[in-house]
Amino acid sequence: MPKIDVETLKFILQRNEPDIRKVNDIMHEVEMELKAEEEEKANRPPAVKKQYSIIIADAEGELSKKDLTGWVVQIPEDDSVTVAPERIIAAAYEFNTTPKGRRMPVQTIGEACEVVTAKLFKEQNIWVKTKVPVLAMTCPNQIPTEKVDRPD
Repeated sequence: MPKIDVETLKFILQRNEPDIRKVNDIMHEVEMELKAEEEEKANRPPAVKKQYSIIIADAEGELSKKDLTGWVVQIPEDDSVTVAPERIIAAAYEFNTTPKGRRMPVQTIGEACEVVTAKLFKEQNIWVKTKVPVLAMTCPNQIPTEKVDRPD
């Protein structure tokens, strides 16, 4: 909805309403609403700082020379990254109690990331950034000192 300046609103009301008391009453109500809105904004809790985390799907338990897939999630900055799977599971439990969840319950982390609503994740303080799994790869975490020719 477009916002309008209070002075512009007052000018429009004065132009279209001959009764100045009525205009003053309306302007008083508008000012009260604006004050209430400002107080509500001031009472909101501050935004939660978040950190990114990737949950890697590793069914075999071996990371080397395997195709890895996972989901990118965000959790509050102060929390340990190890709580991410637990929070997804808790949101999945909540989803499975809903009518849609009872019809088609989620049984894996992947299904939960795809199907569970953002509202249920938010209640658990986790934000799933990729609903479908993304590919991950390992690297040696070293930058060579000599330039390496890449095959094109």
